[in-house]
Amino acid sequence: GLDPQRDEIIELAMTPFNYGLDGTVFSVGDSFQGLRQPSEPIAPEITAITGITNEMVAGQVIDPAVVATFAAPASLVIAHNAAFDMRFLQLQEKATGVVFHQPVLDTLLLSAVVHPNQESHRLEAIAERFNVTVLGRHTALGDALVTAEIWLRLIPLLQEQGIHTLRQAREAAQKTYYARLKY
Repeated sequence: GLDPQRDEIIELAMTPFNYGLDGTVFSVGDSFQGLRQPSEPIAPEITAITGITNEMVAGQVIDPAVVATFAAPASLVIAHNAAFDMRFLQLQEKATGVVFHQPVLDTLLLSAVVHPNQESHRLEAIAERFNVTVLGRHTALGDALVTAEIWLRLIPLLQEQGIHTLRQAREAAQKTYYARLKY
């Protein structure tokens, strides 16, 4: 959807991975992607952006138990424009029974940390700067995979700025202009 206060989650995807401090990926789990039928029909403008139609989501339900495996307490959520996505998830907590308490890193905010003079921190712009191929833009799984690739490229740039811990990354991200956005 376009508005967390009005729209519902219609697609969810996650791609789990583990990586070393040097950014080397040493384990990748199975990605999850699921569609969900909202209580109201999908607006044409949302279909135009996502390609998801009412016919595609008819009868689809995302199993909260599957989502809960990705909401494990030991995990870290990495998302692009995380405030937007996390607001959707927060508003669905009661309905799904799934609560995300993990720390969150936002590639939009971290891009602003490492490239403060760039005009755009949209996912496509960051991907272009890092030479990351974007497939399936505005699909949950496509965006999750691109975000993972961007995160791995941000790690060494953050380290060059003396940012080596989760706390340091979160503090630096909160100092950016974009951290003020609320949904």
